[in-house]
Amino acid sequence: MLAALRCRGIINYMKNILFFGDSLTSGHGLNNIHLAFPGLIQKKIEDIGLDYRVINAGLSGEVTAGGRLRIDYYKNHAVDIFVLELGANDGLRGVPVPQTYNNLQAIIDKARNYWPDCKMLLVGMLVPPLVGLRYFEDFMAIFPRLAEKNQMAFVPFLLENVANRPELNQADGVHPTAAGQEIMAETVWKVLKTLL
Repeated sequence: MLAALRCRGIINYMKNILFFGDSLTSGHGLNNIHLAFPGLIQKKIEDIGLDYRVINAGLSGEVTAGGRLRIDYYKNHAVDIFVLELGANDGLRGVPVPQTYNNLQAIIDKARNYWPDCKMLLVGMLVPPLVGLRYFEDFMAIFPRLAEKNQMAFVPFLLENVANRPELNQADGVHPTAAGQEIMAETVWKVLKTLL
């Protein structure tokens, strides 16, 4: 119903949610961007009758250093909720943990500067233990530290109940299927809905 009214220009979205991330956010490998978890969250929002527009700013292959620069592109957008999902590609490439941490903090600082009144949600990631136990543990600690320091809402692990389940991942074993994205959407929604 809301979608139909918007198409006819009867009502407009009042607030924006910016999902800033990598291929997990962009929906890599899916045949429709609306099947990615931000698009599924847009439907959840519409189903409960709230006026929020989801902006999917996911970019496949993005690392935190790239995100630190790319965030500037959105500075003139109106953003009411900022969802940050980056870091997985850093972990897979073995980027030093302090560098990833500093890049994510810089993105958070820019977001606070661009949108002083926006609410913020950090989405955490893990790396496979085969990268080495020390790196695994140090990487895992990045996200709760940032969330606490910046007083952000926090989802500990985006791929909870999806990682290492072949039936929920594409042939590459890395990117979730549409069914996997539905689980991711629910994982994020549990926290995000408290900010709406």
